[in-house]
Amino acid sequence: MQGRKPKDEFINASRKPVVAGQFYGATADECLSEIRDCLPKEPLPVELPSSIVAAIVPHAGWVFSGDLAAMVFEAIRQANGQVDTFVLFGAAHRYFNGGAVVYDRGAWETPLGPVAVDAELAAEIVALGAHADLSAHAGEHSIEVQIPFIRHLFPEAKIVPVLVPVAGFDPHFGTRVGQLLVNKKDKRVVCIASTDLTHYGPRYGFCPEGVGPKALKWARQVNDMEFISLALRMEIDKIVGEAVSKDNACGPAAVATAAAAARAMGRTHGLLLGHTTSIDVLETKFHQTSEESVGYAAIVY
Repeated sequence: MQGRKPKDEFINASRKPVVAGQFYGATADECLSEIRDCLPKEPLPVELPSSIVAAIVPHAGWVFSGDLAAMVFEAIRQANGQVDTFVLFGAAHRYFNGGAVVYDRGAWETPLGPVAVDAELAAEIVALGAHADLSAHAGEHSIEVQIPFIRHLFPEAKIVPVLVPVAGFDPHFGTRVGQLLVNKKDKRVVCIASTDLTHYGPRYGFCPEGVGPKALKWARQVNDMEFISLALRMEIDKIVGEAVSKDNACGPAAVATAAAAARAMGRTHGLLLGHTTSIDVLETKFHQTSEESVGYAAIVY
């Protein structure tokens, strides 16, 4: 609003965390300790490009997928150094209207402190075919769980949160965003897409291969990999349809949008940093098993 003080706008549009204490630590000490545990202890498994323009991260609780999310943000830190703004394309689990929706002002609070929204860039992205709605982001976790990593590793960076539901998905929206960003000579911007992969098992109502170890192996090695392969090849026109038909990603529209932006910024393929599942984590960390499993991947462009 014209004439409004930035400070007032920042306070009035401040989004409170909704999954702190559930998906990640609720206090600054807990959150920072978990981030340090998640950050890679070994060199990254692939040779990184000279700069990263986009990436895909998972959004489960950090105990399950935090290592892969942290790996992506650490890869960006190593390849890019500083980042001015992260455009975060999130899966929409609670917002079912059509079209991309932007949190266009204010800040997102974290246990480590607030991260400001890049209101100028947000307005430009809205003008490309999205719409602004703060309330659409109120209960969604897919973007929120990424923000503390940004706050810690890129303390000066701003964000533009964008939910991208499957309903009303515009395959050209990401291309327009990428074309906008490639011309931003004075601002270093990275796009992040947030998705988990196959949700397999009775609790998720998805058991096409039955139950048991062989079924979970299929979910990981076949169903997950079909989506990962599309994302790596940046097959924008197939990502959403294949995910809907095969139930192998909850945020396919977010991934397709980020991949389209990356293609517009000159990328031709992605790099897989890691792929795991919740059953892998249960067995490795807790020596437990389950009939259910969710897949996670870390990809950079």
